[in-house]
Amino acid sequence: MQRKALISVIGGATAAVALAGVGTYLLAGTESTTSLDKFTTVQVDGHPALSGEIVAGRAQSKFHPLPWVGTKVSGVSCPTGLKAVAGARITCTGHSGKGKDIEIPVTVVKATATSVTWKFER
Repeated sequence: MQRKALISVIGGATAAVALAGVGTYLLAGTESTTSLDKFTTVQVDGHPALSGEIVAGRAQSKFHPLPWVGTKVSGVSCPTGLKAVAGARITCTGHSGKGKDIEIPVTVVKATATSVTWKFER
């Protein structure tokens, strides 16, 4: 009887850890897909681009989604929009909770006429 109880406790703990890991992975992702529409699109060098304000806001909100993932940042800004061209890059800047400026590299993974999939690095 004690053995079954021990196995149940170990199994429950393992399931809880696995669920927490999956939740962390889903919430901590650094990739986003954003629609290109009249509210989000700007022009950069003659190309449609995702507005720098959209990129900055999303990066700031996803940079520190959980207390045990990432660094808390504020005041994220991007120098320009993110061209809707695969491989395009910009570097945004934010302020860490420790008062230091940090660079946030952003790269376009995939672009279509209607959306941009992009990611940033922590």
